[in-house]
Amino acid sequence: MINKISLVLVIIGAINWLLIGLFGYDLVGAIFGGQMAIMSRIIYSLVGIAGLWCITLLFRRDTATE
Repeated sequence: MINKISLVLVIIGAINWLLIGLFGYDLVGAIFGGQMAIMSRIIYSLVGIAGLWCITLLFRRDTATE
């Protein structure tokens, strides 16, 4: 379950970075009141933690394929 939640958060972060890169638009900041708003900072932190968690997925063995 935590893997799926992490993946969703990483996808949200990737979409946000895509919008920043292409259009200079921070969707998370716009929704939650700016980059320095407490809710935005929480979302950014959760996305970052999820990204770190997803690094562990690179090194796990998939038991279904063994």
